[in-house]
Amino acid sequence: MAALLPPLSPSITDMIRMDHSHVLETFHQFRPGTAVDKKTALVDTVCLALEVHAQLEEEIFYPAVREVASDVAGVDKSYPEHDEMRRQIALLRGMRPADPDYDRTFLELMRDVLHHVADEETTLLPEAERLMPERLHRLGGEMARRRLQLLGPRAGELGWSALRSFPEGALVMAAGAVGAGAYLMGSVRDALPRPWK
Repeated sequence: MAALLPPLSPSITDMIRMDHSHVLETFHQFRPGTAVDKKTALVDTVCLALEVHAQLEEEIFYPAVREVASDVAGVDKSYPEHDEMRRQIALLRGMRPADPDYDRTFLELMRDVLHHVADEETTLLPEAERLMPERLHRLGGEMARRRLQLLGPRAGELGWSALRSFPEGALVMAAGAVGAGAYLMGSVRDALPRPWK
């Protein structure tokens, strides 16, 4: 019976791919000439996402892969790559967006991330899907729970960065949609017959 039910969470490998996509999509919004507030928000969003992603991989994914295959080269290579990423994030967090090396440091971080993502998506993730297909959804559930634990205390930071990184046009459209919805709801409410008092 349980085999007939669809899994309740995405597989861990799909979640890792979604994390990669989120970071890369955010990175593609970054431009050296971007307004300081938006640039800061984009960098903060990427840095937080990378920190949480690396911790999740190190706590859940890499140990699971090692259980089924101790010789998966991608796992051994990933730890030092994560350490270098954390070093670059610490540098960025110690800088202001106006600092001459800020953009260069962020672009170097993203170059390293792109290399890491390519390695994981071409070798490590397919290998995990081949070696432990029956565990991928359970591990995805573990990753989702742990992500909530890690992000819970940082929800305000995450929300503020996300709001500041939205394109201005999207914010205007969202505000317009909310206003139009409120107007329509008021019009519908006014058109409904009133109950007898």
